[in-house]
Amino acid sequence: MLKEKIKIMEALPDEWKVITDFQQKMALETENISLDAETVKKGVQQVFTDHSKGRYYLAKHDGEVVASMLTTFEWSDWRNGTVLWLQSVYVLPDYRKKGIFRMMYHHIKQKVENTESLVGIRLYVDKTNKVAQKVYESLGMSGDHYQLFEWMP
Repeated sequence: MLKEKIKIMEALPDEWKVITDFQQKMALETENISLDAETVKKGVQQVFTDHSKGRYYLAKHDGEVVASMLTTFEWSDWRNGTVLWLQSVYVLPDYRKKGIFRMMYHHIKQKVENTESLVGIRLYVDKTNKVAQKVYESLGMSGDHYQLFEWMP
């Protein structure tokens, strides 16, 4: 069975190439945006250089990276702890709808449950991405409380 062969782990700095590739594929697929390869490369490498920016996690099947996810940090004064944001999630098309994201989510959820300074998990999703919303709801997440606003030049 596939799930027994999947390993979730924190990414190593020398895995930046596959993460960079996944980010470019995700942007093109989800928003029809072609990202500048050099900018993405530098952005991914910054996470490995400065751990305060976040951590990448990978799902591997027989040693091959099949999914990646970035966690970033939000300080919550209300909870006196850090909320982990799940970002930049990408699963190779052949591995979708096989529980890979669910496994990655549970890996991070366990980390939150076992680390006193971590107090929760958040993510954002495009309003039109109903498939992803159903997945997040099936994991016990709620989209009822906040609405995201942004300004991007």
